[in-house]
Amino acid sequence: MCSGGCAKCLGGTLIPLALFGFLANILLFFPGGKVIDNNDHLSDEVWFFGGILGSGVLMIFPALVFLGLKNNDCCGCCGNESCGKRFAMFTSTIFAVIGFLGAGYSFVTSAISINRGPKCLMDNSTWGYPFQEGDYLNNEGLWSKCHEPVNVVPWNLTLFSILLIVGGIQMLLCVIQVVNGLLGTLCGDCQCCGCCGGDGPV
Repeated sequence: MCSGGCAKCLGGTLIPLALFGFLANILLFFPGGKVIDNNDHLSDEVWFFGGILGSGVLMIFPALVFLGLKNNDCCGCCGNESCGKRFAMFTSTIFAVIGFLGAGYSFVTSAISINRGPKCLMDNSTWGYPFQEGDYLNNEGLWSKCHEPVNVVPWNLTLFSILLIVGGIQMLLCVIQVVNGLLGTLCGDCQCCGCCGGDGPV
């Protein structure tokens, strides 16, 4: 399969991942699956919109570009064989870098939030962060330090873990497309660079 077909394979994988990230970030606004009265009681990292902006919006554009490359698999540009495709593949590497940065943003904010723990009502009847350096991750007994919202610890931990995994996968796929795009730029899409199980030009 040529580099355009590989890009389409990657783009088709990035779309559902972006949707997962977007949905996970939306659910974080409802800690424990419930609407809270005061938005100040939400964890700060929720407002960083890592899943909505990073893994979501900034990933949709590269994914659409990757999907569109397959439609230009025929060679030729103003009479010059394959030059149009080479330029398109080079452009895709730029979008892949943008996608990598977006996914990296989501990955980092998620890691920070997991390490910090959720914002909740503590024993002293104030809202804050009762955990230190991720100590609650290995000690479920500490979760009782959070009184409200109910079940906010597993809720935030699960959703931010999803964002962490999604961001990591997206970063990997974007790196693959950078390599694929450079190969397509150098050798031309109508010469096989190989990806996604194909063995011949499309």
